[in-house]
Amino acid sequence: MRSITIAGTEGLQKAAREFLEAVGDNRIIAFYGQMGAGKTTFITALCRELGVSETVTSPTFTIVNEYLDGGGESVFHFDFYRIKRLAEAVDIGLFEYFDSGCFCLMEWPEMIEELLPEETLKVQILVEDEKTRMLVF
Repeated sequence: MRSITIAGTEGLQKAAREFLEAVGDNRIIAFYGQMGAGKTTFITALCRELGVSETVTSPTFTIVNEYLDGGGESVFHFDFYRIKRLAEAVDIGLFEYFDSGCFCLMEWPEMIEELLPEETLKVQILVEDEKTRMLVF
């Protein structure tokens, strides 16, 4: 088990860089945390570290957004908060995304828990205080 502290917004990019170094070859990453814990904010920082120049937003209504990293590879950002049935995730081609070899960064993965591949890296974002978060994985 590993942890990384995010010390306010000024420590966000450093934490994202450290996280990417720590995850190695893991490309399917599920972020768990309460509403307002900073899942979208941290995924945005990860995308920046990967070289994404587009605006990163939570795909709450579209379920998935696709961005291109600095090398032209896809980065998929999922938000399963509004999923009511597992079939909704399957219908968007979830398994094809997982099989792509590209980063699949997920918010609210608990909504599709039984569909997550065994190799999914599960990351808990814990709220320490108003400005500090802890990543545990």
